[in-house]
Amino acid sequence: MKNVKSVFLLLIFFSIIIFILPACNTESEGQVVYLENGKLKLGFDKNTGTLLVFEDLINSHEFLETNITHCSLWEFDILKPGGPEKINMTAATKFDLFSPNSSTLVLEWSDFPSLKNKKLKVVATVNLEKDKAMSNWSMLLEGTKGMEISQLAFPRIKGLKDMGDEYLAVPFWLGQLFHNPRESLREMQTESLGQSVGKQANYSFNYPGPLSLQLVALYNPDSYGLYMACNDTAGYSKSFSFSLDADDNLTYEVINYPAIDANSDKYSPVYQANIGSFKGDWMTAAALYKEWGEKQLWCKNSRLDNDLIQPWLKETAIWVWNRGKSEKVLVPAIDLKKRAGLPVSVFWHWWHGCSYDDGFPEYMPPREGKESFIAAMKKANDNDVRAIVYMNSIQWGTETQSWKDENAEPYAVKDLEGNTRSHVYNIFTGKSLTNMCMGTKFWRNKYASLSDSVVNTYHTNGVYMDQACLSRKCYDKSHNHTRGGGNYWVKNYAELTNMIREKTDTIRQPVLAGEGCCEVWLPHLDAFLTLRVSMERFAGVGSREPIPFYTMVYHKYGVLYGNYSSLLVPPYDELWPREYAPKDPEALLSEDFNKQYLMEQARSFVWGSQPTISNYRNFLASKRKDEIDYLIELAKVRYQGLKYLLHGEMLRSPEMSVPSEEIDISRLSIYAGKTGGSVTVFKKEVPLIYSGTWKSDDNLLGIAIASISDNPFQLNFNLNSDDYELPAKGDIYIIDIEGRRLLSSYSDKKVQVNFSLPPKGLCIVEITPN
Repeated sequence: MKNVKSVFLLLIFFSIIIFILPACNTESEGQVVYLENGKLKLGFDKNTGTLLVFEDLINSHEFLETNITHCSLWEFDILKPGGPEKINMTAATKFDLFSPNSSTLVLEWSDFPSLKNKKLKVVATVNLEKDKAMSNWSMLLEGTKGMEISQLAFPRIKGLKDMGDEYLAVPFWLGQLFHNPRESLREMQTESLGQSVGKQANYSFNYPGPLSLQLVALYNPDSYGLYMACNDTAGYSKSFSFSLDADDNLTYEVINYPAIDANSDKYSPVYQANIGSFKGDWMTAAALYKEWGEKQLWCKNSRLDNDLIQPWLKETAIWVWNRGKSEKVLVPAIDLKKRAGLPVSVFWHWWHGCSYDDGFPEYMPPREGKESFIAAMKKANDNDVRAIVYMNSIQWGTETQSWKDENAEPYAVKDLEGNTRSHVYNIFTGKSLTNMCMGTKFWRNKYASLSDSVVNTYHTNGVYMDQACLSRKCYDKSHNHTRGGGNYWVKNYAELTNMIREKTDTIRQPVLAGEGCCEVWLPHLDAFLTLRVSMERFAGVGSREPIPFYTMVYHKYGVLYGNYSSLLVPPYDELWPREYAPKDPEALLSEDFNKQYLMEQARSFVWGSQPTISNYRNFLASKRKDEIDYLIELAKVRYQGLKYLLHGEMLRSPEMSVPSEEIDISRLSIYAGKTGGSVTVFKKEVPLIYSGTWKSDDNLLGIAIASISDNPFQLNFNLNSDDYELPAKGDIYIIDIEGRRLLSSYSDKKVQVNFSLPPKGLCIVEITPN
């Protein structure tokens, strides 16, 4: 009886083991070692470490081309007098791999004959998450003493298979979506004569900076996709890159930038790269990233979520983005405030005494004089209009007197050769601006002092810190920061914003806004200028589309505003050379572009940004009455739904069938006009109805709807309440310019919305428990 019982227990034991093992294991088949967890399967060449297999087991899809027999998973640069020496897997004569547990594989390269340092060892660790189609990649360079390592490419995945109807989603600030990115890269490989030059073309996105999240997604929305991210919590410098070589091989890699230190004996990024498989689109990828992102300190310490920002910023209904003296900036804003009957705030360029884009930072005194400026600010504030003023947060004009008098050059950003990073933005004067190093106390003190003056002396309500959400790598050994990479830029930017706030009392506490948006700046800035809603104005029409990628992850943690949306041609700075000045500096844009203006405002509304109009003048209320009325109505509807459109969480919208139309698109620039016409015209097919879906903190659902159509439209769509974590029954309301009214009720989890949307109609469909 005991023997039977023992056999029975052994059978149970082995059955459990057999059941558990497939959950995550490693195995070897010939020359390939596999790591799999039932969701993903990775295969590595047992002799070299080359990645040969990256398979989605759920959808039976292999992401790698089968003809890629060798590609180094990593490559690092060692600085040498004649240029960087590149070291990759092929330089090692010894390779080993082992599995410390069933979910992890360690790959180790050593013995590099070409290097003097014989102790160098490169160790890559790949781990599969339990019950997830996700892999995590870590890297260690050991025995690096005496080497100046400037960058490490890891992981590098070559030979990504074409998925067919392919999209690349990139959180380039607010976000943009590339359709058929390989074709765009092929076009980059081609010369103007149409002949292939056989070069490698690449997209590279820098973080922290224009890349606002550590995430890119390559996918076919009807089948499968690759989720590619990092889990850095401290803002270390890196870039995400896609390249296409002459053989049409697509490669993805993360380039990590260490602090250059020849005395250090090892380098290991303090974060992992994450590569996984998913089914869906960019919103699916954003939701996956959000699960991680919301747990980080930048959300816990965000200024909006902790109610640290000035009330007037949250209450702003419309921003006026004007340029020039107060009569062309504050006076029109007061006019719009009276027309709208809602709070209006001002985003003020060209208030400063210097020429734009070459005379920075000689901002003061204001071009209209100190007394006039202060009086204008007082009048605006008395009319409940607030203003933040432009000051570039990193640039200094190299031909300014202050550049020489204050000996600014030693504190500028330097490249590896010790050169400053200069660029000519102003095509009319040809004078350059140079990047100042945020890691120097000199520049932080300089900018904090300027901010002190504009807030405390000139009584502005805050500072717009241009080029804020960017980071630079500085190699100046005399600066008090690590050389090259690291995370000193974000740390010192935080120090700068703290200095500015410490210089002002609690009553005059300034609003600090910045260009772009990026997760690591959430604890430091109050508002973020996001201009992708009007991307066509500066980028024209092509294979890229703006998307609210960042918004899907972090909307409730920071105020978003901004729009190039304008009904006038771009202005011309009165301090620029007169020979290039337009005859009519306030000419109306053709009415052909009115629908583009409406599209930009509609996007801003449904994507949860504070509405903004550029170049507003009083006469627009009559000469472009319909367009100004649209902006005012949009602001009034939005103001009734701030629980959604300011504080809410963005979700996927229900499927809607909406009409589209080909409209005229203008590409504008403040620098256009030197050689001819100021407007470049495109055609683009665009939706006539826009939507954005929002969940409030009290678990209600608001769907913002904006029409730019000249005709009414019967809007009819359905959703399941479970998809939005709503009760099985409830009520459906319409919030519009007339207020809030009951549309219908729903039950059995079936929400049916059916109503007539008037021409250029604006509303919020609200779904609540009854």
